[in-house]
Amino acid sequence: MAGISPGQESAQSGPKRSSVSSVSRASIRKEFLHRFVDSQILTSNLEDWFETILENTESDIFDVPFDLVELQKFDYALENVSFQQLVRMPGAVYASTSDAVESTAYLAIEDFLHAGVKGLWEAFWSEGEPSPFSVASLYFQNMKFYPAERAIANGKLEGLCATAILLKNSRHPHGKWDEILELALLRPDIRNLLNENSRFPPLSIVGEALYFALRILLSRSLNRTSFPLSSGPVFILLLDSQYGGVLKIEGDLNKLDLDVNNVYECAADWVKKHARIAMSPIDRIWNKLGNANWGDIGTLQLLFATFQSITQFAGMPKQSIEDLAADHSSRLHARRTERQLGDATVNGRGLYRFQHRGGSPEIVEVQDESRVEPEDLMKLEIGTVLWLEDPNGQKGYQINEIRSDGELPYYIATFVEVPGKAVFLYVGARPSQVEPAWEDMNQWYQVQRQTKVLKVMKQKGLSSKYIPQLSASGRMVHSGHCMRPDSGGNCDHPWCGTPLLATSPVGEPVSDMVRSGRFGPDETIKCCHDCLSALATVSSVGIRHGDIRPENVICVTSGVRHPYFMLIGWGHAVLEERDRPAMNLHFSSTYALQEGKLCSASDAESLVYMLYFSSYGDQPKLDSVEGALQWRETAWSRRLIQQKLGDISAVVKAFADYVDSLCGTPYPLDYDIWLRRLRRHIREEEHGKEAEASGS
Repeated sequence: MAGISPGQESAQSGPKRSSVSSVSRASIRKEFLHRFVDSQILTSNLEDWFETILENTESDIFDVPFDLVELQKFDYALENVSFQQLVRMPGAVYASTSDAVESTAYLAIEDFLHAGVKGLWEAFWSEGEPSPFSVASLYFQNMKFYPAERAIANGKLEGLCATAILLKNSRHPHGKWDEILELALLRPDIRNLLNENSRFPPLSIVGEALYFALRILLSRSLNRTSFPLSSGPVFILLLDSQYGGVLKIEGDLNKLDLDVNNVYECAADWVKKHARIAMSPIDRIWNKLGNANWGDIGTLQLLFATFQSITQFAGMPKQSIEDLAADHSSRLHARRTERQLGDATVNGRGLYRFQHRGGSPEIVEVQDESRVEPEDLMKLEIGTVLWLEDPNGQKGYQINEIRSDGELPYYIATFVEVPGKAVFLYVGARPSQVEPAWEDMNQWYQVQRQTKVLKVMKQKGLSSKYIPQLSASGRMVHSGHCMRPDSGGNCDHPWCGTPLLATSPVGEPVSDMVRSGRFGPDETIKCCHDCLSALATVSSVGIRHGDIRPENVICVTSGVRHPYFMLIGWGHAVLEERDRPAMNLHFSSTYALQEGKLCSASDAESLVYMLYFSSYGDQPKLDSVEGALQWRETAWSRRLIQQKLGDISAVVKAFADYVDSLCGTPYPLDYDIWLRRLRRHIREEEHGKEAEASGS
């Protein structure tokens, strides 16, 4: 069938003939789209063109899609827009052959697109209406869209090639091409594939993006119902596990030669002569911990592309960018005012320190010596007496020693009424109406969240010498007259209402024992047994620790015949499905790093890492989740962990092998059998010196 060019159509006259040719042209365009199915053929037809513009262009081969002033205004408008916290993050697709890593990447991209389009819809368009968009992944074999979880479960992971934001359509659950707002391509290592003399990816990636963009343009032109502005641009997001950019393409499809017997040459010719292509630089989207950098320019460009895509469907927003950006000055003034107020002393106490600079910008660099350490906030020193108020009255605790869990201070204190009784004392952040700082959030986990977990354990009747006991919890009572209002709340005193938690017994952290060279083979076996016993006790009621590391394991020696190890630091414990564990590049389990949650063997895997690093000291330099996952894959596949632990004890090595077989699976850990095996290798029990059951 011969194609009909625009010139040929214009030569034919007469209204009757025009209406017929219009119908004919639509059917030909539909046939053209039906045959336009291979991105590689289109890419091969663009090779000479791409090489030519690379050779003839000194700097950038394409214009940028967004003006910097536009992005700055958009950034101001987003200041009060909150995007959903992402749990799943892209894995290193190119660093592993693991299907689990690649599938996690597709799930993470869906999460990212969903959070972006939902946040923008609610901020600019919605007045209570739910988001009309969905996110799904494209299966190349049939060009249909499926939620990534369903596609992966049905064995279609290898066929996934893109992820799209679509209009919700119950009549077409697998999506329609003319209802695609935006498409994202997940391709390995885009950043490292940039051409030497430009900031843009190679033709293999650009060509594929142009192919998908042209398919969307053709589909929209056949149905103007969903997209009234069907001649508008198409945005394609190019992403890898850390970086990303935006490709924008638009042009007059009436100038596309519709020769259905030569679709790829016609498409390539249209791209070369009539398409207007713009592309942003490739910038970082996800930080080294895998979280989206919502405020950085890389992510801002992706969000702005999504914003413009929504505009093509829904029209101009009800809250314009200019309106929301106009509040930037007032918000900035309010923050600066708060800063000046925060610098004032409270009751003569310099609680916070701020660095003032003449003509200071909104963000300033602060030298290390001027950082506010957590210890400085409350000015607690050895000898200080703190009074805790709970429903049973007031209790006094005198600080005898200051320690750190690696992030925040905590204290060894003695009960004023019983001077010989020592406890761990955790001091929270002072309640405030101001948005809490990051340190305050860590203190919340250390004090309030840990208090909740220990109370839940007590309510469920858990009893074990290997888990801490809650001695007291409440809020701090300061000396002098308290001006607390009758309606509740706290007075202006810096200590008024500060949450406190006291636990017992006390002991020495494994991290200190390692530094002083006192964590040998006997201690390793005993520590493994005792921590596993603690995990066995709490797992019986569905609780998992989620933050096992040397600072959260102590050796108790005072008042006992034989030293034993105890698992402390329960602030990040997982009580229910929605809880999230702490993320630690050296000690978190593989499943926790990939999925942001724990499987049944996650705590045991973290315990193995702790024993491994505590025994050999050398920790690899890990600066990203991807690097941590790659190290784990290498260490387990080469059996490095088992080999090192085998030098200490055959039973600890066997336990590591057992944990390796369970990692990432739903199968429960058999605590009883491993507690029996470990108990047989504990020296004090071999001589019959300890008869206590492991779980008691």
